Amino acid sequence: MASIQFASHFLGKNPKKYNPSPIFQSYSLTSSTKLSSCRRQRFLLCSLSMNGCEADHKVPLGTVETRTLLMVPSPAAATERLIKAVSDLKSQPPSFSSGIVRLQVPIEEQIGAIDWLHAQNEGLPRSFFSRRSDAGRPDLLQDFSSDNGSSDCNPVSVAGIGSAVYFRHLDPFTHDDWRSIRRFLSSKSPLIRAYGGLRFDPNGKIAVEWEHFGSFYFTVPQVEFDEFGGSSMLAATVAWDNELSCTLENAIEALQETMLQVSSIIMRLRRESLGVSVVSKNHVPSEGAYDPAVSNALEIIKDKNSPLSKVVLARSSRVITDTDIDPIAWLARLQCEGQDAYQFCLQPPGAPAFIGNTPERLFHRKHLGVCSEALAATRPRGDSMVREMEIERDLLTSAKDDLEFSIVRENIREKLKTICDRVFVEPQKSVRKLARVQHLYSQLAGELRKEDDEFGILAALHPTPAVCGCPVEEARLLIERIESFDRGMYAGPIGFFGGGESEFAVGIRSALVEKGLGALIYAGTGIVSGSNPSSEWNELELKISQFTKSLEHEPALHPIN
Repeated sequence: MASIQFASHFLGKNPKKYNPSPIFQSYSLTSSTKLSSCRRQRFLLCSLSMNGCEADHKVPLGTVETRTLLMVPSPAAATERLIKAVSDLKSQPPSFSSGIVRLQVPIEEQIGAIDWLHAQNEGLPRSFFSRRSDAGRPDLLQDFSSDNGSSDCNPVSVAGIGSAVYFRHLDPFTHDDWRSIRRFLSSKSPLIRAYGGLRFDPNGKIAVEWEHFGSFYFTVPQVEFDEFGGSSMLAATVAWDNELSCTLENAIEALQETMLQVSSIIMRLRRESLGVSVVSKNHVPSEGAYDPAVSNALEIIKDKNSPLSKVVLARSSRVITDTDIDPIAWLARLQCEGQDAYQFCLQPPGAPAFIGNTPERLFHRKHLGVCSEALAATRPRGDSMVREMEIERDLLTSAKDDLEFSIVRENIREKLKTICDRVFVEPQKSVRKLARVQHLYSQLAGELRKEDDEFGILAALHPTPAVCGCPVEEARLLIERIESFDRGMYAGPIGFFGGGESEFAVGIRSALVEKGLGALIYAGTGIVSGSNPSSEWNELELKISQFTKSLEHEPALHPIN
């Protein structure tokens, strides 16, 4: 099989050419960040398909193409049509030594991508990304982008199983890694996308639970289900590169094996209950340890010789349940109150599932336009319209919250100026309302100098002060010293690279779901001058409530308009 041939090739004959400029150039690399050679080999040998990072990124693929078949009425008919199309591709293969081909079948009926994913074999690698609804907010990208007829209608949600090609390594994400991904993308095939994410701190020591994710992990799914507003689409993608000992024949055989496991019997997920009970809950740090950590951070912030104005301190909460949590069912439960948020699931082969329901966009790039946003300061929602207005007024007039928010907004504005010719902010400050919480919010947009260098966008924007602090390096060093757990991809960029556009959310309001071990739920709060330790702890509880309440069978909340 291609996976065995490739694993041998990866370990022996084609070592990675390292780029000396990782995405965080200011981070210092220490010996403690390196995994043992045994763990490194175990990481590499779990590969199930072609690692695109190992090819020469300067050599273009022979072909990048999308073939659209006739529309069918149901997923079952789409599966049958795709199986035949893959067989035809095998009998009449393209005459290229490398390439990527997407075969797609439109479906008349709109079916939830998350419902389709829940019906599939949970032993396969899985990915899911649902875009946020931005209804009621200005689209600041309109002035910078035009489709020029090259872009398909954008999916509402995308679910994938298997991996046509993946991109993963233990070392920090570099410009060469990004170019390796870009090699498989084209504006003429806009729905060929690499879904995945990066660690919050690429040079931090990788904990066991995050080992399979590496420093970064992206995948182009073998089989993908796209949900549109009114219709659906089933697609199969095959990628090959003879340089990597992954031939087209082997790649098609692997795809056929995955296609045989595709289920066309789809039942809408029940959102009412997960059918589990919480046995125990343990926080790292505990409340007793968190209070002095906040006090310590405040002392540093108040020191006139310290440049630090904000640091985000996070918490990991281990929840043990009486039976395993179904990560897709949990994500569907969260989706009920997440209309104004991104939902995602990322699960490499043999790994836990990293799921999230995050309100925060890192960036959306479309042609030369790029937009980001500032989101900071937190309040609960009110139980009545009068109470809601009181809380909103308090949030808008709070000096402490205005400081926290202004630090985030101005930092993002300055970072966008390094890659854009002009930057707009609209509005300067407003309130963003979610089902359980509300935040201060502002949208920022700019015109890129170069359309294709998304590595520069990531390098400029991540991590934002909203999840790290300001200045970033000072805040990161303090986080490294204070926090006693591995954030992994919590607070890291999660999303997709595409030929026509790319979009990344910030991986907050997230959890790592492990078989037999329950889940780790993550949350953080921004510490600035005026912060109070007990108030910050209460904010952590509020932020994870959407996860804990859904386990405790509480009905989903919907925002008060």
